[in-house]
Amino acid sequence: MGDLMTAVYPHIACHPQIANGAPVIEGTRITIRCLAGYYQMGMSVDEILQTLAHLTASQVMAGLAYYFDHQSEIDEDLTQASDVGRWQREALPHPKSMPDAL
Repeated sequence: MGDLMTAVYPHIACHPQIANGAPVIEGTRITIRCLAGYYQMGMSVDEILQTLAHLTASQVMAGLAYYFDHQSEIDEDLTQASDVGRWQREALPHPKSMPDAL
């Protein structure tokens, strides 16, 4: 059998120190999850480009291609990121709401 081909996504990078290693548009902090969220809200590529005016069409298209190739994983990440109950359970109480320690 031949070698498995690995897809190469121009404009997409993962760096541990940026967005906890999530895939981003290279040279930015814009995550693929962010682009996917805009797309899921019904935004077109042109509307995403108006919202994120510092990106190019090829960057957005590469990001969406990455999303479509990894859709289940990114959709799960979006679901977890929007789970308000989860965030409330994991959030630390505000210091002002804690009783004073003596």
